[in-house]
Amino acid sequence: MTFPQTMQTLESLGTAQNRKVYARHGGGDSFGVSFANLYKLQKQIKKDHALAEQLWRTGNVDARHLAVLIADPARMSARDLDRWVKDIDAYGYARQFARFVAGPSPHARQKMESWTNSKQDFVSQTGWDLVGFAAMNASELPDSYFEERLRTIESGIHQANNWTRYAMNGALIAIGLRNPKLQKLALAAAARIGKVLVDHGETNCKTPDAIPYIKKAVAHRKSRR
Repeated sequence: MTFPQTMQTLESLGTAQNRKVYARHGGGDSFGVSFANLYKLQKQIKKDHALAEQLWRTGNVDARHLAVLIADPARMSARDLDRWVKDIDAYGYARQFARFVAGPSPHARQKMESWTNSKQDFVSQTGWDLVGFAAMNASELPDSYFEERLRTIESGIHQANNWTRYAMNGALIAIGLRNPKLQKLALAAAARIGKVLVDHGETNCKTPDAIPYIKKAVAHRKSRR
């Protein structure tokens, strides 16, 4: 599928209702394409890194969401990742970009450590989203790595920027679900941290409370064994 064909398809799939919803979540121009339709396009296109680059440069919400789905993480250099992450202007991009592009890339560990120290909210959010995904998926990382992240979260979450706070809270939860040892440490850290306040704007989104979330998820896992 060519770039013009892809943009025409995205425009045809958009709805006014979705445009209103996406506008409340921030970001640039949008056709209002549902994620269900974006995933259908992903299956049709599969990986097309050149097309992903073209889509990302548009700044269009739907085009960028599709871009992260069809980009090839193996072809992303460290410089490419920095270039993309600096364009992010909405928390939804950040999380999707971390999950589908930066996380599976060869540079995930390096970017996880550098981006979490960024002063730019969406960049640091992406870094902490990477920490959360690593806690759930990177079996090669030792517990000590996540123990250090827990200490950073506890000491800095309330002073962090808005979406960084949200991602740090998510990383705290993910670390607590990694194994029983980290679960105990994460629950203790969450108790000392207390309530995490995040401004979700004109949306119905809420910030999960780490302690009940972790306990419920662990109980659910045990019930399925």
